[in-house]
Amino acid sequence: MATTLLARHAEALTLFTERVHAVGADQWDAPTPCAEWSVRDLVNHLTGEQLWVVPLVREGRTIEEVGDAFDGDVLGDDPAGAWDRAAAAARAAFTERGALARTVRLSYGDTPATAYCSQMVADAVLHAWDLSRAIGAPERLPDDLVEFTWAEVSPYASELAGSGLFAPPLTPPPGADAQTRLLTLVGRRA
Repeated sequence: MATTLLARHAEALTLFTERVHAVGADQWDAPTPCAEWSVRDLVNHLTGEQLWVVPLVREGRTIEEVGDAFDGDVLGDDPAGAWDRAAAAARAAFTERGALARTVRLSYGDTPATAYCSQMVADAVLHAWDLSRAIGAPERLPDDLVEFTWAEVSPYASELAGSGLFAPPLTPPPGADAQTRLLTLVGRRA
C-alpha cells in the first residue's frame, strides 16, 4: 500500500505543479470554483498545506507547536517557486524511511501518516481541477487519481459541506463518468 500511496502522492503533486506553472501572469486574481478564492488564494492554500507536512510528519510537532507559521501569504513574489519548494519538501518528508508508519497530530486528533498523505493527495487532485477550471487548462484528471480520490473522500463526503470548506454534494447527471461523480460529490459543477 505504501508504494501505491506514494505513487499517487507524487502524481497529485505533479498534476498540481503543472497547473501552477500554467497560470498566466494576468490570471493570479482570477476567480476559482472555490467560493471567494482567487487563483492566488487557491495556490497559497495548497502551498501552505504542503508546508505543514515537514513539521507534522518529519518533526512530529503538533499544530499548536507550529502555531501560525503558515498563516497568510506564503507565496511571496514567486508563487510557482514557493509551490515548487513546498511540494518538494512535502514529498521528501513523506518518502523518508518510516514516515508513513508515523502518527501525525492533526487538529482533530492523532492520525496515521498514511491517512494524512491520502488526504493530501485528494486535496491536490480536487484543487488541480479547480485551478484548471480557473485558468482554462485541461480539466481531465488522470483516472488513477480520480479513483484514489473517490475512495479517500466518499466515506466522509457527507461531513465535508459541514466543514465550510466544500459546497454540499450535487446530484450527478445520469450516466456521469467517474470524474463527474467525484466532482459533484464535493459540490463542484463539472
